[in-house]
Amino acid sequence: MIFVTVGTQVAFDRMMDVVDAWAARTGQDVFAQVGPTKRAFAHLRVAEFLDPADFDRCFQDAGLVIAHAGMGSILSALSFGKSIVIMPRKAALGEHRNDHQMATAKRFEGKAGVSIAWDENDLAELLDQLDAAIQVDRPDRISSSAPEVFLAKLRELIDH
Repeated sequence: MIFVTVGTQVAFDRMMDVVDAWAARTGQDVFAQVGPTKRAFAHLRVAEFLDPADFDRCFQDAGLVIAHAGMGSILSALSFGKSIVIMPRKAALGEHRNDHQMATAKRFEGKAGVSIAWDENDLAELLDQLDAAIQVDRPDRISSSAPEVFLAKLRELIDH
């Protein structure tokens, strides 16, 4: 199963249209958390929102994650050791209030298990390169908590 998430604040129909068209061509099993959209996607199983337990279950079961460039989505995928394709929202298209997702995507560019789709064409090309087994680089799992060295320094700072 491929899990797609757009986050909880706003819909991301530009990304979802590409994924829906790709699922139609390939027959891939895609489940998507689509946010508050008015759009219907004919080739995807969808939910507007997921509770935290269901959200984690989707990450756990996914062979691949496709998401907006939200930090929560990226860190969730990496903490589950899942490869992720991210497509940043663009402020100029009214998808967000600024271009912080573009900066986030640039920061993760080149990281093992993270692929960046800068626009719809990139996303379609990346998805078309995947075979049925979703053969992409698997990232190392990241910890869901901060390193102990960081926590010790933070405690020291707070104590002083």
